[in-house]
Amino acid sequence: MLILMRRPGESIHIGPNIVVTLVSLERNRARIGVEAPRDIAVDREEIAELKKGGNTPSDAGSSGPSNEGTGTPRQRS
Repeated sequence: MLILMRRPGESIHIGPNIVVTLVSLERNRARIGVEAPRDIAVDREEIAELKKGGNTPSDAGSSGPSNEGTGTPRQRS
């Protein structure tokens, strides 16, 4: 695992099409923005685990990718 340090507003580029930006730090939580092509799945760990197990987020009472607590819409390039 590659571990990189970033300050709020700084980004990490993964290949030519993916940008991960540290949006903010609040107490012990990091808010991270991900810009990726629509054909690349970007999921929180618990959603990815549900998908691996053959369940869909709707099976778990969720309506899919969430911005819970962010107050901003999900953005993808």
